[in-house]
Amino acid sequence: MQSRDDRYDAAQATKNAGRLAEAAAEMESVVADHPDFALAHSALAAWCTRLDRHEDAIRHARRVCELEPKDAFSYTALSVACMRGGRIQEAEDALAMSRTLQG
Repeated sequence: MQSRDDRYDAAQATKNAGRLAEAAAEMESVVADHPDFALAHSALAAWCTRLDRHEDAIRHARRVCELEPKDAFSYTALSVACMRGGRIQEAEDALAMSRTLQG
């Protein structure tokens, strides 16, 4: 069986080959088996945004913030996902948290 990181890399390769929806499905399988893998959730947040799956993007971006609560970039990514999903107040709140963490 492939390792978590090998599966992540395979999903990235699928995305790089231009098959974003397929890559997202592969990465969803990774996070199903490894729910605390922040990097995979981060990739899914970005990919789901590109696929106009905004609720999924927000869910994955929130999970990254739960797993990496002191990482300002995680909140910036959440802000983008929320903005694209039409959740302006949540986007502003996430951006404010990002700025707070940046010092």
